[in-house]
Amino acid sequence: MHFKAILFDLDGTLLDTLEDLSNAANCVLAGKGFPIHTPDTYRYFVGDGVTKLMNRALPEDSQDDDTIRACVQAFLEEYGRNWHVKTRPYDGVAEMLDALTENGLKMAVLSNKPDEFTKQCVAKFLPDWTLDMILGQNNSVPLKPDPAGAKEIVRYLNISPSNFIYLGDTAIDMKTAVAAGMFPVGALWGFRTGKELRENGAQALIKRPKEVLSLLNLVPLAKARSRGL
Repeated sequence: MHFKAILFDLDGTLLDTLEDLSNAANCVLAGKGFPIHTPDTYRYFVGDGVTKLMNRALPEDSQDDDTIRACVQAFLEEYGRNWHVKTRPYDGVAEMLDALTENGLKMAVLSNKPDEFTKQCVAKFLPDWTLDMILGQNNSVPLKPDPAGAKEIVRYLNISPSNFIYLGDTAIDMKTAVAAGMFPVGALWGFRTGKELRENGAQALIKRPKEVLSLLNLVPLAKARSRGL
């Protein structure tokens, strides 16, 4: 199989955003008198957009539309102030992106994070690489696992979906890849388990970012360039 492009999920795949996400959600919950959760618990709350995140975080008897709507708005405000405090690229991501760039692969990002935050995170934490399209949640594109966003990226890059690797860390990502006709690869350093990824369509699982290079028959660069992140 000849791959020409790679589509990345963002949270849990390129960037470790869990602490900033969980801190923002817990701040909202505490401010409204609801119980908070451990960061590990949020591994299973995130991935399906902000509305689902707050729905899952709220007690079952408080998941009415008005409460969820108020919590979503509060989360967007809180996260908007502190989205960059603890977030960092995962170890090995920079070297992976260097090698992919050196070998001429097209790269793009598709996230269920709101579009504004998606673009902010990429600009701040991944400024040294050309990502040909960055697409987050917006009113014109349904949330993953609907493949509409992935298909929009396919059209923009004019590359067949069968020539894409899709690298993500959740069931949502694997379902999106399958629905879009891409090759699903599960990132085991992210938010979910290998079992979940396999059960939802992963054709390969990798433990470290550089392992994606072997799927492309590439080798890591001998020396990563300086970045000063």
